[in-house]
Amino acid sequence: MTSQPTLQQSGSGHTDPDGHGSGLQAGLKNRHLTMIAIGGVIGAGLFVGSSSGIATAGPGILLSYALVGTLVVLVMRMLGEMSAANPTSGSFSAHADRALGGWAGFSIGWLYWFFWVVVLAVESTAGAKILSGWIPAVPQWGWALIVMLVLTATNLVSVGSYGEFEFWFAGIKVVAIAAFIVVGLLAVLGVLPGVHADQASFSNLTGHGGFLPHGPGSILTGVLLVVFSFMGSEIATLAAGESEDPQRAVTKATNSIIWRIAVFYLGSILIVVSLIPWNAKSITDKGSYVAALDSLGIAHAGQIMNFIVLTSVLSCLNSGLYTASRMAFSLGQRGDAPKVFARTTGRGVPRTAILVSVAFGFVAVFFNYKFPDTVFLFLVNSSGAVALFVWLAICFSQLRMRRIIQREAPEKLVVKMWLYPYLTWAAAFLIVFVLGYMLTDTEHDGRETVLLSLLVAAVVLVIAVVKQKLGGGRRTAAAEATGAADGTEQIPAG
Repeated sequence: MTSQPTLQQSGSGHTDPDGHGSGLQAGLKNRHLTMIAIGGVIGAGLFVGSSSGIATAGPGILLSYALVGTLVVLVMRMLGEMSAANPTSGSFSAHADRALGGWAGFSIGWLYWFFWVVVLAVESTAGAKILSGWIPAVPQWGWALIVMLVLTATNLVSVGSYGEFEFWFAGIKVVAIAAFIVVGLLAVLGVLPGVHADQASFSNLTGHGGFLPHGPGSILTGVLLVVFSFMGSEIATLAAGESEDPQRAVTKATNSIIWRIAVFYLGSILIVVSLIPWNAKSITDKGSYVAALDSLGIAHAGQIMNFIVLTSVLSCLNSGLYTASRMAFSLGQRGDAPKVFARTTGRGVPRTAILVSVAFGFVAVFFNYKFPDTVFLFLVNSSGAVALFVWLAICFSQLRMRRIIQREAPEKLVVKMWLYPYLTWAAAFLIVFVLGYMLTDTEHDGRETVLLSLLVAAVVLVIAVVKQKLGGGRRTAAAEATGAADGTEQIPAG
C-alpha cells in the first residue's frame, strides 16, 4: 500500500467501529509550526559540541559552520519544493518513494527512524545527567525513565500537546541565544553596563595565531565536527502535514532557514570566539558558551547553561519521538512497515508507532547504561552518518521530482530550488565529498562512523530490494493509483 496519509482538520476526524481514527489530524497551529521550524535548527549539539570545533579550527570554525549552513539551506530548499507540492508526514522518505522507487523510500525511512530512536537514548541520558546533578536523590537511570515517560505521554495525548511543549521548549532556546548574542555583542563593543571584559574584542578573531591557526584543512575537520548538530532542520516539513495550512507552513519554514542559521549558529559562535581567545583552556574545560558567560563575570553561568542545554535536550527528545513515530506511520501507510503503525486513535495519534519507537528508545537507553563502550557505541556510530544519507537522498529525489511536477502539476511549484539543477548537483557533490573526507578521519572516529553507517544502510537496502522483489507488483499498482489520484506521476519502483 502506497497511499499518502489522510490528513484532516483538527476535530473533523471520526472513529471507526474498531475504535481506530481515520488518520492524522491538523492539530498544529501556525505558532507551533513557527517555533518548531525555528527551534528545530537549534540542537543541543550547538551548545555542547561547539567547543571541540573551536579548539580544532580556531575562529575558522565560522567557515565550517557557514559551509554546512549553506548546504543545509540548499537541502531544505529542495525539500521545501517537494513538500510544498505534496505535504506528507513521510516528507523526504515519501518523496524518495515517489521519485526514486519503493526501495529508496523504504531505506531512507527506516534509517531515519533508526537515527532518531538512538537519539532518544543519547538525549535522555544527557538530560538525566543534568537533572541528577540538581537532585541526586533520584538515580540517573530514574531521571532518564521519567523524562522518556513524560514526553511519551505528551505525544500520546495529541499532536497539539506535542506542538505546545515544543513551542515553549523552542521559545526558551530562542530567547536564550538571542539574549546571549545581544549581551555578548555589547561586551565586545565595550558598552555593556557593569561589566569589564578584558579579553572581549573582535581582535580575538585574528590575534592568536590568525583566523586559521591550524591551516585551511582545519575548516574541513571542523565540518565533520559540526555537521551533525544541524540534524533536525527537516522536522518542520514532517510536522507541516498536521498543520492547518501545510503548503504555507512548508513555504514559511523553507524561506526562513537562511536567517535562522545565520543568527543562531554563525551569530552565536562569532560572539563566543570574540569574547575569549579560541585557545582559552576554559573552552574545552567548561564548554564554549559557559566559558563565554564566565568571561563576563555572570554569576552561575554554568547552571544557566545547564538549564538551557536541558531545555534543548527535552526539545530534541520531544521532537525525536514525534519524528520517529510519524516516519513509522508513513512507512505503515506505504506498506513498508506493519499496517498497525498506520492506525490512529480518535484524536489522530499514531499510538502504536509512538509506543514502538519509544520501546526501541528504552532498549537503547538500557544499552547506554549497561554496554556504553560496545553495543551503544555501535548504535551511535552506525547511525552517525544517516543525516548525510538523508540529505543525499533529498538531492536525488528533487532532481527527478522537479521534472515530474513540471510535467503533471506545474501549479504546485510554489517553492522552487534555485539554479536547478546546478545547485542540486553541487550540494550532492559536497555531501559525497564530506563522506569521503570522513573516511580519512581517524582522530574523531569519522572513518568508523561512515563505515558502520554504510554497513547498516547496506543491510536495510538489501531488505528493501528483497521486499520489492517479493511484493513489487502489488506495490507498483498501488503506487500508480496514488500518483493518478493526486496529480503527480508515481515512478515505478526499480
